[in-house]
Amino acid sequence: MDKRHKEALIRLSGDKVVFNCPMAQYTTMGVGGASEALYKADELDELRLLIAFLNSEHIPYLIIGRGSNLLIKDNGFEGVAILLKGSLAGIERKDGDDLTVLAGAGLPLVDLITFCRNSGLGGLECFAGIPGTVGGAVIMNAGAFGNEFGSRVQTLEMITREGNLIQKDRAQLMFSYRRLEIEDGQVAVRARIILERESKEVVTGRIADYLKKRKIGQPMEYPSSGSVFKNPPSQYAGRLIEQAGLKGMRIGGAMISEKHANFIVNTGNASARNILDLIFLAQSKVKEQTGIELEPEIKIVGN
Repeated sequence: MDKRHKEALIRLSGDKVVFNCPMAQYTTMGVGGASEALYKADELDELRLLIAFLNSEHIPYLIIGRGSNLLIKDNGFEGVAILLKGSLAGIERKDGDDLTVLAGAGLPLVDLITFCRNSGLGGLECFAGIPGTVGGAVIMNAGAFGNEFGSRVQTLEMITREGNLIQKDRAQLMFSYRRLEIEDGQVAVRARIILERESKEVVTGRIADYLKKRKIGQPMEYPSSGSVFKNPPSQYAGRLIEQAGLKGMRIGGAMISEKHANFIVNTGNASARNILDLIFLAQSKVKEQTGIELEPEIKIVGN
């Protein structure tokens, strides 16, 4: 971005934009270089204007959510990282509608699940422990224990590249494995989630059970970005990586988890380069042994 772009960003968003912002603190892996700008969006109309401006000026942008399933390279991101806050991370229930909630895309999943539990609403318990946001869960069609988040989405509001607000209903939303088909550059801002009537005690018990399963099977003791690779058809990425003899493999401060081989963890001083090297190593070894090409589930951005 040049000086004119930065001045325009300040006019549009005031003190909500920070330049040359280190991004490690905004990712669950805790690595990565700086973004040219970080914008903390808390107003829908302001965000619409900003998205339209960025597209008109061909400036890249990235919705970062809580930084899970995201790896920003060490040299950073040339563009604007956008963090959804305030009303874009809120939750509400419609009068007379007992079984849906309207959740902002920036709302952490833990807050959505807690709200549902306290309201006697079930159906999302399997996603307990995933450190993402509603928007990330929708766009990635997050999966857990055989369930997909997309199956719970009734409607989705999005901002187009031109800054227009549109809504798509369930029949228009094309979900597939770890993916929602949307036009490049569109930004999810709110989703209506379909739930089920349950007692608070039942939902609480299910949450505890899923958290226990997650703790047993996943490396919760280290920072990570969640599952690194998508599961190939009829296969499990973690099993393929383990069979390639890579469980526990370290490069610098990054390690392929000894508990679950589809997780790469930061043992304390990892760089994005360390993590990328392990990703490439896993892809190479699995391809060599099985002919299967592992596709990353995490989004890799930057230079």
